[in-house]
Amino acid sequence: MPDQDPPRCLPNENSHDEYDDINMLQIFRAYRFLLYLFVALLLSFVSTSSVGKSIVLEKSICGLKEPFLFWLWSNAAGRPDPSRISDIENIEDISITTKDSRILRGYKLKASSPKGYLLVAQGNAMLADQIIKSFQEFASTGYDVYLFDYRGYGRSEGKRRLRAILSDFGEIIDHLNSLSYSNRLFYGMSFGGIVLLDALKGKSGKKRMVIDSTPSRLSDYGCPEVHDPVRNVPKDCSNMLVIVGHKDTVVKPAMSKELSDTALKRGASILRDPELAHPFMDRDISLHNRRMRTVKSFLLNER
Repeated sequence: MPDQDPPRCLPNENSHDEYDDINMLQIFRAYRFLLYLFVALLLSFVSTSSVGKSIVLEKSICGLKEPFLFWLWSNAAGRPDPSRISDIENIEDISITTKDSRILRGYKLKASSPKGYLLVAQGNAMLADQIIKSFQEFASTGYDVYLFDYRGYGRSEGKRRLRAILSDFGEIIDHLNSLSYSNRLFYGMSFGGIVLLDALKGKSGKKRMVIDSTPSRLSDYGCPEVHDPVRNVPKDCSNMLVIVGHKDTVVKPAMSKELSDTALKRGASILRDPELAHPFMDRDISLHNRRMRTVKSFLLNER
């Protein structure tokens, strides 16, 4: 028998429609693949960018000793303890995510009808839950109080580095200033004074500030001069109080003299108290309460 041609698929009236459907399906799959690829590349870029920012922010700028010193200070601060705040009714657990994707955690004391905020920057061996009770009177008088654990301390993420902590507080202040607060108050004690003076430079707006037991310079310890507190003193210090305790053995009066003298020349109020020691290290509760009354009276502009 002669060879026969293989059977052919005969066209039918639906063949063109089927082809079009298959073709559209292939096009859809191709576009979906390209979309997935674009999203993957975007996420990779964002992740790489975030990691890059973390590497830059968390790089030591004060020499090899910086990580070790922050490790010592954070260990001295201890661990968070929820029982310290369990009896505070108007407290709220808060957090903020930084530009390099670190989560900073802290607390807010809520005022019933807030007319402003108080941002507290503590010493470098303190946690938020250890001292927040001392600021309850500010909430009672209409100010929301914010206190965060520093990066790498307590409940906050990240590596403990000066550049990163200064950047974090700049972000925190920008966030608070974006809210509907009409009054802005700041209290920085010891290392916290370094943080606030640096974070507030270049930020406009009416504010009142207390800088308590803060050294004049960091460059003496190998840090860049740009972060020296004395260089970040505002040109107009008329709404600023500087506290110097003569019993302070942590930041001795001589260490803060240049800062207080510069602030005085620019209109600041200066309290040089012969009995006060370092913040939260006064020898008895009466001295601590006196210090806190002074801080409150100045910040609230009580007469």
